[in-house]
Amino acid sequence: MGTGKRGLLTAALTVVCAVTVLAAPGTAFAAPGPTPTPTASPAPPPGKDLEKVRERLDRLYHDAAVATDAYNAAEEATKQQSARIAELAKKIVEGRQRLERLRDQAGAAARAQYRTGGLPPTARFLLSDDPQAFLDGTGTVLNGQRATKKLIAEMTRAQKDLKAYADDASARWKKLETNRKAKAAAKKRIKQQIAAAEQLESQLEEKEKERLAELEQDAAHKAQTAWLDTGILKEIGGKASAQGRKAVRFATEQLGKPYVWGAEGPDSFDCSGLTSQAWTHAGHPVPRTSQEQWKQLRHVDVKDMRPGDLIIYFDDASHVAMYVGDGTIIHAPRPGRTVTIAGAGSMPILGVVRPDA
Repeated sequence: MGTGKRGLLTAALTVVCAVTVLAAPGTAFAAPGPTPTPTASPAPPPGKDLEKVRERLDRLYHDAAVATDAYNAAEEATKQQSARIAELAKKIVEGRQRLERLRDQAGAAARAQYRTGGLPPTARFLLSDDPQAFLDGTGTVLNGQRATKKLIAEMTRAQKDLKAYADDASARWKKLETNRKAKAAAKKRIKQQIAAAEQLESQLEEKEKERLAELEQDAAHKAQTAWLDTGILKEIGGKASAQGRKAVRFATEQLGKPYVWGAEGPDSFDCSGLTSQAWTHAGHPVPRTSQEQWKQLRHVDVKDMRPGDLIIYFDDASHVAMYVGDGTIIHAPRPGRTVTIAGAGSMPILGVVRPDA
């Protein structure tokens, strides 16, 4: 077996093995090098200024949401790269088999030439006992020569294809490693932010936790009231499309299920996991993350939104909810909460996107 052939076979086996590992459930990946520890620490108590505690928790959970979006983006890219590597592995194996068949054909042609003594057609004509019979077979010889040239050209193409597949697989593998490291870094960041928030909350007494929940509700109510006071609800009157109604129905059926970062059902969701799954079930898949939903889907004015549209929140597009009508949304808020109904204006609105524009 030649070195080129061995190299291609090794590449194919390496990719196949890699894909097998990727497909294995529970596969653990090593975390990348040291990730900077968040500079912020769970402050308040001693004074226990609960309003400051609420603001601090909002920041921690917001940072966790940003990291969750980064995790989801890396996860999605990892899935796509893995699928592409699997396709390339199949092409490499099929290409190797094709090359083997072509080599067999070339070997058969070489053996046939050996049996004729390897003489050129002119020499065989001069030495033939039956020149007329030889001339009658000249067409066949010429056809054979053309077939040989075609065979050589096919083998050359097959070798080029195999090299291209192997190079592509190698490049995809590098991207996959990059995405895996990004995913691991984001996961670490999420856990740090949530742990800091939980530590902060754990320092509160039961009555303080109850008061904190009231402050959270008051802040959301104040924001919603200010939004409604603009008169915006009088301008919003769009009716849901057929797909929009299906998406809203799916989201409604998830009410009460827990928020889990990185989750997209069926038992738990994060914010974009809920909206992406709702629209997938409505027959119109959308990007997995809130930031990509903001980037890729058609923007519509708030006054033109209709049930099923997605409202993107915060300047960094780190949260998304589904508008369900009457100034309300369904969303998966944050760790420790469940999928719930809330006021559409209870958080800073960045804009509205429409999946089925």
